[in-house]
Amino acid sequence: MIYGYIRVSSDKQTTENQRFEITRFAKLQGIKINKWIEETISSRKPLNKRKLGSLLAELKDGDILISTEISRLGRSLLEVMSILQNCLTKNCEVWTLKENYRLGSDIGSKVLAFAFGLSAEIERQLISDRTKMSLDKLKAQGKHLGRPFGAKSKSLKLSKNAKKIQELLEKGLPKAQIARIMKVDKVTLYRYLERMKGLATSEPKSPLY
Repeated sequence: MIYGYIRVSSDKQTTENQRFEITRFAKLQGIKINKWIEETISSRKPLNKRKLGSLLAELKDGDILISTEISRLGRSLLEVMSILQNCLTKNCEVWTLKENYRLGSDIGSKVLAFAFGLSAEIERQLISDRTKMSLDKLKAQGKHLGRPFGAKSKSLKLSKNAKKIQELLEKGLPKAQIARIMKVDKVTLYRYLERMKGLATSEPKSPLY
């Protein structure tokens, strides 16, 4: 099977140009595109959310995947290399028009696949090293790592002012206004009151209800 893969990232773009380029190329090569795969989706989306993911799963020995350029397959170097490695493992060929790649089961492609795999491993290691260095730097500066304290501290603040909040509620003040008085987001106040309401089912004499 020969597959023509076309991808655009937004509705404002058209697939016609890519289809024309692949069709013209196929005629020059004397081959026929057996199946077209078109999708309008960002390459940032994971493969399992893209038609390309399904196509890669059904590729068989000897199949050819043609795209106008390699960037249509994936955005990041790691993803593109993973896709190419998947195809080469299945003895499928990947052809791209812009770069004039003909990646198949020949020795040159296997060497290239090895280079791809090595580059991917190096990039993963570099990302890991950069992340570790950044975390170490933040720790050295005494900065907190992990989830911010904000939500927890605001909830604690509301708990300490439970009596005052109850008085304001009894006076009929809107919850949005009470949130402003407490200097918290109204969503934070709503969640706090809902939590207190839940506790009130087991403690009917809660100061808020």
